[in-house]
Amino acid sequence: MNYRTIPAPLLMISSAILLSSSIALGADGEQGIFNRLFGPGEAPGVAPVDNPLYLQECGSCHFAYQPGLLPARSWNNLMGGLENHFGENAELPAGDAKALTDYLVRNAADHANFKRSRKIMNALPPGDTPLRVSDTPYFIDKHGQLSREMVQDNPEVVSISRCGACHTTADKGSFSESAVRIPGFGRWEDKDR
Repeated sequence: MNYRTIPAPLLMISSAILLSSSIALGADGEQGIFNRLFGPGEAPGVAPVDNPLYLQECGSCHFAYQPGLLPARSWNNLMGGLENHFGENAELPAGDAKALTDYLVRNAADHANFKRSRKIMNALPPGDTPLRVSDTPYFIDKHGQLSREMVQDNPEVVSISRCGACHTTADKGSFSESAVRIPGFGRWEDKDR
């Protein structure tokens, strides 16, 4: 059977259903089939980390923050000060430091085509160079309603910088509220906010 033998009303209905489901985001917050098939639009979330050296060198000590969570100028400053990286010496061999800086800058929020990266950049005052993701206005706005009990006093979270403690799909670059599970408190969307 080809499309010419399908009755017109049925063809119109099935086309409408396909189009609406194709454009919509899936339940996992990823792009709909329309964007996957017909080209990139602005993708949701941020690009997941895909650099083994970054995962090894940075992700072994803390959450491997996706490059799309900070602008290039922030990554340049962070990588230029590894001898005092938030009170720790995180110096790397020169070649590794350059390779990681290049990766971070190339995939930074101001060079990314991801929705959350764009929102981070739009909320950031021009020239502002935050060294922590948690210092960006976008992050502060999104996390401002969290109580001390949910974060600092929560032994399974302890710090706002531990993204993966509550964002169950953070390592994939998805920070969708529907995937937030605060240990001891449950789903974020179920909370009175």
